[in-house]
Order: sequence, then structure tokens, then C-alpha cells
Amino acid sequence: MEKYAIEMLNITKRFPGIIANDHITLQLRKGEIHALLGENGAGKSTLMSVLFGLYQPEEGEIRKGGKPVVIDDPNDANELGIGMVHQHFKLVECFSVLDNIILGVETTKGGFLRKDEARKKVVALSEKYGLFVDPDATVEDITVGMQQRTEILKMLYRDNEILIFDEPTAVLTPQEIQELMQIMRSLAAEGKSILFITHKLGEIMEAADRCSVLRKGKYVGTVDVKDTTPEKLSAMMVGRDVSFVVEKKPAERGTVVLDIRNMTVASRRQKKDAVSNVSLKVRQGEIVCIAGIDGNGQTEFVYGLSGLTPLKDGTVTLNGTDITHMPIRKRLTLGLSHIPEDRHKYGLILDYSLEDNMVLQRYFEPRFTNPFGFLKRREIREYAGRLIEQYDVRSGQGPVTKVRAMSGGNQQKAIIAREIDRNPELLIAVQPTRGLDVGAIEYIHRQLVAQRDAGKGVLLVSLELDEVMNVADRILVMYEGEIVGEFDPGTVTVEELGLYMAGSRRKETGVNE
Repeated sequence: MEKYAIEMLNITKRFPGIIANDHITLQLRKGEIHALLGENGAGKSTLMSVLFGLYQPEEGEIRKGGKPVVIDDPNDANELGIGMVHQHFKLVECFSVLDNIILGVETTKGGFLRKDEARKKVVALSEKYGLFVDPDATVEDITVGMQQRTEILKMLYRDNEILIFDEPTAVLTPQEIQELMQIMRSLAAEGKSILFITHKLGEIMEAADRCSVLRKGKYVGTVDVKDTTPEKLSAMMVGRDVSFVVEKKPAERGTVVLDIRNMTVASRRQKKDAVSNVSLKVRQGEIVCIAGIDGNGQTEFVYGLSGLTPLKDGTVTLNGTDITHMPIRKRLTLGLSHIPEDRHKYGLILDYSLEDNMVLQRYFEPRFTNPFGFLKRREIREYAGRLIEQYDVRSGQGPVTKVRAMSGGNQQKAIIAREIDRNPELLIAVQPTRGLDVGAIEYIHRQLVAQRDAGKGVLLVSLELDEVMNVADRILVMYEGEIVGEFDPGTVTVEELGLYMAGSRRKETGVNE
């Protein structure tokens, strides 16, 4: 009988109104990379949270090396050599990178922290695995990609044997993803066992040895990756065939919706401006995509455009109206919608209900508030219910579900539903498919194209080159806060885009024309 590194046998976990895991069995071999695949809300993160001690199952047993173990909390998991990189980072934002990595396993002498040895170990790990990050930087001041590296280093620092990666590539660039795949293979070759949650079928085919599939909380099956195809995996995951090609007719461009001239945004972390003298236009009926490696000014650019950060210089015009210094609500009522990069920080209020999150930007409208300032609860619930059904947002208790209790993918679908249903003139979509399964990605891409075909302007910011090439009508590459190239996705290659994204090339863009 084969002895597994970890076995999860008949695990059942319930939440109000939903069975997240329904008698699921998962067996991880020593030294293998085992992918866990499923739709948003299929129960993948819940199952891994049970293994890491964040949740306690109502039924089932966990075994390590063939022996039953009890995991009451993450400390128990760490003592058993189980580490986890979470989809939503578990970092203290006001702490340094180094302090976050050693938090809970600090070395002390005479009651004082001894960081010198810890720093040496962190630097050695970062060099060994190519996870370069400044250990003295404050977490709130570093990019999302750097925060992801911090999470991985945090796990490696503890010398864990069982490594859980929950959507680890969702915020990484193509180059960083390749590096992470290599890191995972190296770790497996060293004898570590890896559980790898992802929605990206290409990553499973490239890195995983076996793949287990969940659907709606139930176990579908486990396959050897060498004996399957992406098409077969996607059919197992969603129960139907999925198209990997975005079908769209040629763009029919109209008048200018967004006109940005000489935008400059100061950096919070360094003297050089985060965005420098950027000019671009977005017209009705087109999807303009800003591509680039994470940390090259895209975040600050969107913050300046949406009003989250003041501009140092330049102007922003929406449908002929100067919105450069307008408050955020005024920009929204003039026809701007924003799907943010960080759904927890800027997209949702996690302890509010789903229905309240659906009307965050519209609650003051007469449709939802009476003349005396009281919310019309029935109308809000009916509105939220329609969006939940239309956009297939899965939640245990429908409109009254606390958003915190929903899966990351369904939180994202709720934001997309809210922003698109406002019928904006300009839709800013930043990493809109981050953490979504192939079926949901297919649906979101259709929604973006539908907005375009309805005569709206769409500004897409994406780190996914497949998404950029598939969805965009025009591609602008941003490098170190500047637009360094403008391309037609029908004629440019991924390799050429990569050279501009890395700063090896640049050309005049003509975006002012």
C-alpha cells in the first residue's frame, strides 16, 4: 500500500446555506506537484484551509505519512511541516518584508529580536529561488507581485515539507510565472510535496504531475497530467466544452471617450515619478489594453485616472468634460466604472452583505433611497438578486451573504456585475480575470467585448499576455511609467511585446494623434 505525504479522506466542510466540501478525498505523494482544479466556489481554497488548520471539518480525517493527525490551527500545520501561500495575502501592511517573513518564528536572545541571522537566511533564499525583494521595504509600499514573493519566502523560511500554493501566479508576470514553475520543480526535486491551486490549464500541463478536479464542492476525479489535455481538464471542471478563443468582430471606433494628456503621477516609494508624461486616447467601440510587467506604473496610472491619487501634472477628459480634479463620485456619475486590481482594498467592503456591495456606488439614487434618506431594502434586494442570477455569482445565502464568506472568484464576479450594470461610458478593467476559472474568464471576456460592441470605451490593464492578445484592439506597453510602444494585436508577436515590456525596445506611439 502506497504511503502518501498527506491524505485528506472524506473531508466535509459546511457553511450556512452551502456544503463547500462534500466528502472529498485527496492524496498527495512525496515529491510530486499535485494540481487542484475547479471553478470559482468549487471548494478548492476551503479544502486547503482545512489542511492548513484555518477551518475544522465536520467529517473526515487527515493523515500525514499514513498516521492520523489533528490540525486545529496554522501553528499545528507549521509544526507538521505544512505551509501555505494564500490567494489573498496574510501580511501586516505596516511591517517590513523581513518582519512579515519571520513573524511567529522570531529568533530572540535576552528578550531582543535577532534579525541578522534571519536577514541572511531570507537573502540566501531569495537568491537561491530568484525571489528578489527588499527585506527592509514596508509591505504597503511594494507592488502586489512583490507581496506575493514575500508570501512565498515566508513559507520557505519555515522549511516546510508540504507546500500549498493557492493561486500563486494570479498576480505574476509571464516571466515571473516561468520562474515560479522552475522554483516549484526544484522544490519537488528536493523531496518537497506541493499542492497547487490554479485556474490556468497551461500551468498545470507544464508543471504538475497529477491533477484532481472539484466541481460544486464534490470530487470529480484525479488524472495523470501526461495522459490528459487542457480541453479534457476544462470539461471536467465546468461540465461542458469551453472556448479558449475570444470571438469578436473588428472594432468600429467612434468619438473619443477618454483623453489623457501628459499625465504625471508622483511615486510614494522613490524620487522618480511613477507615471511620467503619459498621453493616450480611448474611443467608443474599442478595447485599449495597457500591457507591462507588474510595478511599471500601471497601478499608479489607474489610481490617477480613477481619482484615488492626485495628478502631479496633466489632464484627464471624459466625454469632453475635464475630470482631472473631480471627486471620485462625480467621475462615476459622469460614466466611469472601475474594476480595481485589489478587490479587497478598493472593490468591496468585506463585512457588508452582497446586496449592499452591489449598490455601493448607487445607494443615493432615488431608485434605492427614499426622499427621507432611508434605503429601499426591497428594491436593493431585488436588484442584487437580478445581478447574482445574471452573472452567476455563487453565494451561500444569496443577497444577504457576507462578502467575506464568498470565494475570491465570486467576489470578483460581484464587482464586475456591479461595474458593468452601471452602463458606463468608460470601463476601466484592471486584471479583471485574476483568480477566475476558464468558464468565468470566457464569460468576462464576452462581457468586455459586449461593452465595446455597445459603443463603450474599454481600458484594460492586464499582466496576462494571452488575455492581452485575445481581447485588445490596440495594445500600449508601459515601462517605467512611460508608454514605450503601441501595437496591433493582429500583427505583433508575444516575443516582440516581451522585449518592449522588459525595456529592451521603445518606439514613438502616436497616441496623441
